[in-house]
Amino acid sequence: MMDSGVVASLTNSIKDHFSLESNGGLEKVSLKQPFIIGAAGGTASGKTTVCNMIISQLHDQRVVLVNQDAFYQSLSNEQLEKVHEYNFDHPDAFNTELLLLCMEKLKQGQAVNIPNYDFKTHKSTESARKVNPSDVIILEGILVLHDPRVRDLMNMKIFVDTDSDLRLARRIRRDTVERGRNIQNVLDQYAKHVKPSFEEFILPSKKYADIIIPRGADNDVAIDLIVQHICTKLGQHDLCKIYPNVFVMYSTFQVRGMHTLVRDAKTTKHDFVFYADRLIRLVVEHGLGHLPFNEKQIITPTGSVYTGVVFCKKLCGVSVIRSGESMENALRACCKGIKIGKILIHREGNNGRQLIYEKLPSDISSCHVLLLDPVLASGNSAIKAISVLLSKGVAESNIIFLNLIAAPEGIHAVCRKFPMLKIVTSEIDVSLNKDLHVIPGMGEFGDRYFGTDKNATPSTNQPSKQL
Repeated sequence: MMDSGVVASLTNSIKDHFSLESNGGLEKVSLKQPFIIGAAGGTASGKTTVCNMIISQLHDQRVVLVNQDAFYQSLSNEQLEKVHEYNFDHPDAFNTELLLLCMEKLKQGQAVNIPNYDFKTHKSTESARKVNPSDVIILEGILVLHDPRVRDLMNMKIFVDTDSDLRLARRIRRDTVERGRNIQNVLDQYAKHVKPSFEEFILPSKKYADIIIPRGADNDVAIDLIVQHICTKLGQHDLCKIYPNVFVMYSTFQVRGMHTLVRDAKTTKHDFVFYADRLIRLVVEHGLGHLPFNEKQIITPTGSVYTGVVFCKKLCGVSVIRSGESMENALRACCKGIKIGKILIHREGNNGRQLIYEKLPSDISSCHVLLLDPVLASGNSAIKAISVLLSKGVAESNIIFLNLIAAPEGIHAVCRKFPMLKIVTSEIDVSLNKDLHVIPGMGEFGDRYFGTDKNATPSTNQPSKQL
């Protein structure tokens, strides 16, 4: 079992991502916040190109790019008369307070209006850009690592390090072609403001970077490693840091689309069953990947040697009646001829659970067991079912608990009591409400799946919605 001091340390380390409040001995977990990346570097170092390359590889995530340039202060008429003497690379040139306000709102899941700055008139236009909250927010700009308040918002800090001569050449091309300036003015501005500000403000912020990318967008290896790290962080729910026996299926737009349909109260029974079955199949496949295996070499039809794996053969399923029975077909489709037992547990009040019926394979004590229940709520029924399996001689480490969604309260309850089993789920929801229903949840799963929900949207003969 994990030492309580380690658990406390890990809990404290994730407070930037979650709000933990006491709720009768259990933690109530708020919505997960976005992964925020800061990308800094000198002028024309290739920051935007690097960010766009990262975005293009995060194709299964919602990503938004926020440019620090959008937060330039609008120049007064007096400043415009002496615009060539104005230092656009100084921290005071930016409206940092507005930037902080927008980033804080995005971090809290609120849409914001980002200013639209015109580099020819040096003023913010009235047509602001609406930016919606996303899984990943990339803040890009020369000075995004300068202000500690801005740095504190970030989960990853990047500095794009490019040769100064190359940056100057790019700046000349950009400012003359895109911003309508002449070469002499660009060179004068570079010598008077850009280079000194880089040395005074931008270069010193390099020490705060978690990752330094030499050669900018030409460094494919660095960008690939950054993307892999982001994907790992996005796929790892913070409860997985507390409980290493909890595994959340990697979320793609396909998975999120199916969750959108099965969670929608207006979804017909036909569509609910169709997409729930697809999600269940994915969860079962993911759970099977946690079984022990041995390497095995075979000969292919071409006469070549292929080194693969074979999984343990002593395997059975146990469904918690009745919602768990919805997962049996997917398990049978993945494991030909598998034995499936059943457990019926009756709820008594909010916390009590009574075993009503159990029918389990006679050799279950020597098997790895896949416990099936699509929703892990308070964890009370799960704890009772797991206790039944343990009483039959099943090793705790041989139990893999599969569900579609799980509430943090249920994960805490099960993992604290049974730290050796594995929990595999497709999504961890926000919390339980006062009636012990998972929020946002998907309603009474068994009623919706088996058609006993009185409030269900009637099915039609139309084909299922395509994702």
